[in-house]
Amino acid sequence: MPTIAVNDIEICYESFGDADAPPLLLVMGLGAQMTLWSPGFVSELLERGFRVIRFDNRDIGLSTKLDWMQVPDTTAIAAALQRGEVPAVPYTLEDMAADTAELLTALGYDKAHIVGESMGGMIGQIMAINLPERLLSLT
Repeated sequence: MPTIAVNDIEICYESFGDADAPPLLLVMGLGAQMTLWSPGFVSELLERGFRVIRFDNRDIGLSTKLDWMQVPDTTAIAAALQRGEVPAVPYTLEDMAADTAELLTALGYDKAHIVGESMGGMIGQIMAINLPERLLSLT
């Protein structure tokens, strides 16, 4: 499967359908690979005239694993939040939203329909807040 460099990591992705069709980017949830978007679902989207793109988020599947970063200490994160502090974490959903936007750019798309599952929906919402010009729609 192809990979593409974004934000100093490699993102593994697949694309299906007519390259000139409106792009629809599928963003999967926490700990889930792009392959959980079923072939039947992808086929239905293709039949509706979309260019379908799915990918593995950072630290998932065939995308870059950030093994050199420390695993977050959930107890320390909860304690920091209770104190009203910003917890120390290796990366954030904002970073993952930036990965998603940069994937679109690297593939040659200014904007796309975004479909998010679970955490992928949160990534899409962050994109809608920070980069609304990059979205045709959000589901």
